[in-house]
Amino acid sequence: MRTRLAIKAHNLVERYFPERRVFMKSDTEMRFIRLRPETQLLAFVGSSLVVAWAIIATAILLMDSIGAGNFREQAKRDQRLYQERLNVLASERDMRVEEALAAQERFNAALDQISVMQSQLLASETRRRELETGIDVIQATLRDTMQDRESARDQIAALKEANAETAAADGGVTISAPVDFLATALAETAQERDQIYADAQEALDRAEEMEFEIAMMRDRNDEIFRQLEEAMAVSVEPLDKMFRSAGMPTDRIIEQVRRGYSGQGGPLTPLSFSTSGEEPSADELRANRLLEQMDKLNLYRIAAERAPFAMPVKSAFRYTSGYGYRRDPKTGGRRMHNGTDFAAAPGTNIYATADGVIIHAGWQSGFGRMVKIQHDFGIETLYAHNSNIRVRKGQRVSRGDHIADMGSTGRSTGTHLHYEVRVGGNPVNPMIYIKAANDVF
Repeated sequence: MRTRLAIKAHNLVERYFPERRVFMKSDTEMRFIRLRPETQLLAFVGSSLVVAWAIIATAILLMDSIGAGNFREQAKRDQRLYQERLNVLASERDMRVEEALAAQERFNAALDQISVMQSQLLASETRRRELETGIDVIQATLRDTMQDRESARDQIAALKEANAETAAADGGVTISAPVDFLATALAETAQERDQIYADAQEALDRAEEMEFEIAMMRDRNDEIFRQLEEAMAVSVEPLDKMFRSAGMPTDRIIEQVRRGYSGQGGPLTPLSFSTSGEEPSADELRANRLLEQMDKLNLYRIAAERAPFAMPVKSAFRYTSGYGYRRDPKTGGRRMHNGTDFAAAPGTNIYATADGVIIHAGWQSGFGRMVKIQHDFGIETLYAHNSNIRVRKGQRVSRGDHIADMGSTGRSTGTHLHYEVRVGGNPVNPMIYIKAANDVF
């Protein structure tokens, strides 16, 4: 059975691939190579497979090149869109900075105005008290004068009676000199009384004018208070929102800054228009609330300078890697990336993002040339893979100070800055602080 199947298969193959002989002749002899049908079939199948593989491989390469071209174009489009978005964000940030500067100017102008108004209020209060005291003195003098006049009238009546009795006793001769003297004294007293009345009326008129001026001052003062309160709302609320967006406890931070308030001035002293221990007025309470908000704004600004709310790179750059798990560029494995990478030209300036003290400035395994800064509130920032370091350990720096140049030292695949923020020694996403400050700085 197997022999018959083999014979049939051989005959079928021989029909399409008949046996061939290839003759090779030399000078002395002739040889030939016998090509059996099975050998020709194997050669044909092998050649067909090779040709098919070449066709498929060529198609795959063409498709891959086309796909890679599309991917590059898409990457370029994404990069352009991202750059446009960065430009828009930068423009918005500049607008916010201009608005903050304008609000600060309005705040300073209003503060100067309220200082002038406070001086005017103090002077008006003093003048009002002086007028009240003068009116009290005038009224007391009037009462004394009226009493003296009544006493003089009684004395004149008594003298007239005594004069009449004396004249009767002396045979009708009257004594007119004392009466004339008393009449003159009474006339002078009447003039003094009239003058006192006139002075009192003038003082009352002046007091009414002062009351009107005080009312006008209070209206202007109320307008100034409203402007100041609006300026405080515009200035304090964004800073408070910035700290809360970054997950920082504002009450504890403000208290910490207040405890360490050294070399920056002291807390604002509450206003008081009275030295007699009276209860503060509504304006005093309102002014003191504004002073407290001004103090809080000042503390917020000090705290903002000591927290990393700024960008470490100010030149043109692009984000190449964010915070979180990613594919390791060296090994290809999945690893945690504890910071944010900014790629720019070699030697690009790198700036401190907050006030602090340099606790490391040198080579660190994996990070290359690295700078680490200790800030307040238990925050540290780390700047790695630098080509050059421009600070030294123990140096105090301020936000915006040039601390290093961008490079590719250490475990790096290209020029970039690896930027980290650590709170209590634990890494956090740096973009939390950068995004929180977008509407403020």
